[in-house]
Amino acid sequence: MTTLAQAPIAKPQKPWAATYKDRGKTAGIFVASMAVSYAVVAATPLKGKLAYAAIFFATYIVIDFVINFAKAGRPAAVDAVFRAFVTMMVAMAITPIISILVTVWIRGHHGLHWTLFTKDMHSNAYTDAVPQGGLLHAIIGTFLLVLFAMIISVPIGILTAIYLTEIRGKFTRPISFLVQAMSGVPSIVAGLFIYAAILLPLTKKLNGFEGSLALAILMIPTVARTSEEVLKLIPGDLREAGVALGGTQWRSVAMVVVPAARSGLITAMILGVARVAGETAPLLLLTGGSGTKNFNMFNNSMGSLPSYIWQSFGAGTPESITRAWAGILVLLVIVVVLFTAARTLGNRKVGKK
Repeated sequence: MTTLAQAPIAKPQKPWAATYKDRGKTAGIFVASMAVSYAVVAATPLKGKLAYAAIFFATYIVIDFVINFAKAGRPAAVDAVFRAFVTMMVAMAITPIISILVTVWIRGHHGLHWTLFTKDMHSNAYTDAVPQGGLLHAIIGTFLLVLFAMIISVPIGILTAIYLTEIRGKFTRPISFLVQAMSGVPSIVAGLFIYAAILLPLTKKLNGFEGSLALAILMIPTVARTSEEVLKLIPGDLREAGVALGGTQWRSVAMVVVPAARSGLITAMILGVARVAGETAPLLLLTGGSGTKNFNMFNNSMGSLPSYIWQSFGAGTPESITRAWAGILVLLVIVVVLFTAARTLGNRKVGKK
């Protein structure tokens, strides 16, 4: 018995994908627009990077419009114009981010050295040579401040989200409005609230716990709103299944809904941490910015990366400014790692282990 050879399955086509001809046309338009922008800037009083960019985009849109109009008519030309505007908006959004990352690296990597992560500023001044002293005290302080803020804010934020999505009591609207309003509160307002409500009438001294309270105020709305959106993605069938098996509402939420949204809730927590990791104003107001390692959150002032950067810039010498940029680079790396972790966890399907 003979068998017929099965023909290979053809790879599905993508008619919307750009061909080599399309890429060549785009490259040609790009080069022509660059040439026109340089020629116009050289021949007119227009100068600077902004002039180059404006003339380049205007020329690109005109050339792309004319080519598509001659080739495929008015609809294709209009589509090309809108595509060019969208590309321009994306470039305008990405350029500052890239500029910040590049600038921080160029100015900050000169201040990186091994003692930066093994010593504090107890015996050194910010104006000393860069290899002397470090920011170990700031890293420890930032870690403790964010840890205590997370311990305070994460349970409150998640429970608030559970109330808004599962309980839906008579206070749902006021609480939802309050959470949205808190998300726009400036950080200095949170610091002033703790300063007026706790520091002046009660403790009368600077310490790390007061800074954590201010960070927790800023962290709660981020955790609550993100957790609320995550819990809304949980299918209602899971809740009904828990109730059908005889579980009460709180058992269904605690044993079915929350475990199903675990990765999303972790993402909410990480986003909240990234939100407050670089806050400066409340920490300058409440923690004191010590240059010595301090593991006691309730006694004496405490250093942090934002206060280390602020004090380094305040010294005003080339050495201190190099220290400040190195601190910014370390803080930026921490925030990027946190956002990357949140992105990775957020890409997982809700409810998937």
